[in-house]
Amino acid sequence: TVLPDEREFQYAAKMNNLDTMEKLFKKNVNINAVDTLKRTAFHFAVAGGHVSVVDFLLHHKARLDMADQHGLTVIHLAAWTGNLDIMRKLVKAGADQKAKNEEGMNVLHFAAQSNSIKIVDYFLKDLHLNDLNKPDGKGRKPFLLASEKGHVDMIKNLIALKLFTSEKDEEGNTALHLAAKNGHSEVVEILLEQWEEINDLNQNGETPFYLAVEGGHEKCAELLLEAGSDINVSTQNNSNALQVAIQNGHLSLVTFLINKNIDLVAKPE
Repeated sequence: TVLPDEREFQYAAKMNNLDTMEKLFKKNVNINAVDTLKRTAFHFAVAGGHVSVVDFLLHHKARLDMADQHGLTVIHLAAWTGNLDIMRKLVKAGADQKAKNEEGMNVLHFAAQSNSIKIVDYFLKDLHLNDLNKPDGKGRKPFLLASEKGHVDMIKNLIALKLFTSEKDEEGNTALHLAAKNGHSEVVEILLEQWEEINDLNQNGETPFYLAVEGGHEKCAELLLEAGSDINVSTQNNSNALQVAIQNGHLSLVTFLINKNIDLVAKPE
């Protein structure tokens, strides 16, 4: 259980209240105490972007690598919030730069997912930690996470850093599948400029085009069709784009597909 002083110390870190923290520190509070989610004052300070509190905790040698119940350390939170100033301080103080959370995500995954371009540049351009570009627990490299979230600037940045990839995750989805599925037409457009296998199937036998139609994402579907997607591909359940558009009530897509001469009866594989 958390002692009252410890709880107050953590709350002060969260609220950027340095005076209270100093008073409690003089009373010998345990600065590394964890709450019920295994979070420390340091987690709260970094999540809130409170630089002076971070400085205070670093000065008093608070532990940097304590993971909360999801395996998150302060370095993950700094990547997530995109605070480069805090990130530099943590790295300088010796935080484990390769720490992973429970889902196998490291700082680069978090930065890509939250569009923190400065953080990505810091780890790849300044620290040259290219081996952070690994798949997470779901088989997704940072490039796939940025595509799934639709972060156009991050995608361009990762391409410039030569981290473009058409590799698949554990479900057989590529960056193009993930962008199409989530309706990120600008990302789809960028990916199509250098995509080779546009009719790549995931484990359910779905193409990026099929996923765009299933989600009702008309602009993505149009872009993918113009780029040469096969309009008539059937999935493993023998469903095609027309059937899924009807089933999901995407009426304008139904019209669009019929105008593009889709087969009205799905071909059995």
